[in-house]
Amino acid sequence: MALNFNQYATEGNTFLKDYAKEMNMPNDRNKAGRIFISIMHALRDIIPQEESLQLISQLPMFLKAVYVNGWSIKKNKPKIKHMAEFLDLVRAHDGSAAVNDFEYSDEVAEEYVDTTFIYLRKYISLGEMEDIRDSLPKDLKSMIYSNLMF
Repeated sequence: MALNFNQYATEGNTFLKDYAKEMNMPNDRNKAGRIFISIMHALRDIIPQEESLQLISQLPMFLKAVYVNGWSIKKNKPKIKHMAEFLDLVRAHDGSAAVNDFEYSDEVAEEYVDTTFIYLRKYISLGEMEDIRDSLPKDLKSMIYSNLMF
């Protein structure tokens, strides 16, 4: 299998353009990219490693790279049980840009999370989304459950 980095770059740029449009920020791909990375890295922090590997297997190469970038496998995962805690983790992954990216609003942040999981259905099977949902704490299942059928 030959590596075609130009193709990955093209696919990644197309993804980011479409994702930014879905997020209602078509003119700010950088912001959309930061938000996407933050959500994916927060998810990666709270689901089991085995589930992460199953998720990665379904992602196109350019999204695999985003998901694993900076990944440090930890035995002790953060104890995230509620949506507010998950949103705080997402913001922590966004760093200093979180203030502007999430507008100090849990409602905006939760809308971004919902939109992201709806958008990911283009790449992830229903069965895998259900597996991810099943691995989440009870109060976080709704971020995927409510979006499964889209």
